[in-house]
Order: sequence, then structure tokens, then C-alpha cells
Amino acid sequence: MLYLTLFISAFISATLLPSSSEVIMVGMITQDKVNLWLMWCLATLGNVLGSCVNYWLGTQVLRFKDKKWFPVSQKGLDSAQKQFNKYGVYSLLFAWLPIVGDPLTVIGGIFKVRFSTFLLLVTLGKGARYLAVIALAVGFEKLF
Repeated sequence: MLYLTLFISAFISATLLPSSSEVIMVGMITQDKVNLWLMWCLATLGNVLGSCVNYWLGTQVLRFKDKKWFPVSQKGLDSAQKQFNKYGVYSLLFAWLPIVGDPLTVIGGIFKVRFSTFLLLVTLGKGARYLAVIALAVGFEKLF
């Protein structure tokens, strides 16, 4: 049940909804004897799947750009495209960052980043983040 809670929390954390899977992860480490690699895999998988939802939403959002209620002007979209192009697709490695990471995954969908590239970069970044959280919680020497 703890692993499922971690997976769900990691999934929600990657969407635009607030959640903190790292707190649950550290709590699991300090309270129970857990399988660290299973925990890492489930947290990473949940978080990446949540980012895939954001990506899909991004692919759909431009269908509404001509609506009055659409919150971003064409000028704003052009500016975002310019910024994304400036920093490149590799900015998706930072999709794990608080506040800016989730919108980055939506932007990846809006600007039609090839999904395989999106998946690789987001998985690398998020996997590395969870590995760092585990390593800090248990100590690097216990990982290997």
C-alpha cells in the first residue's frame, strides 16, 4: 500500500496539481524497511507518467487559442516558442524542478517535441532527482 501511495503521489506531483512525493519517499525510508530500487522505479514511473499527461494536454491546448477565454495571446505563444527554442529541448531535463518543471512538460507538448525525445529527457531528469532524494535520505554508501 505504501508503494501505491508513493506512485500516486509521484504521478500527481508531476501534473499541475500540488503534491510532494519526496516527503512520502523520505517518510517511507525512515519508517519502514523498504526496497529502495522498487521505490525509485515506482516514483520515477509515476512522475514520468504525470508528465506525459501534461505533454498530452499541451498537444491539445492550441486547439483553443482562437477562443476569447484562452489565457495566452499569440504574442505570448510566440514569446514562449522563442524562449523554448533558445534553451532547447534539453530544458526538459529540468522538468523535475518545482514551479517551472510542470509547465515545461506542457510546453513540450505545445511545441510538439518528439515524444521519444520528451520521454527520454524527462525520465533522465526525474530519475536522477529521485535517486538523489534516496541517496540523501539513506546515504550514498547504502545505495551500492
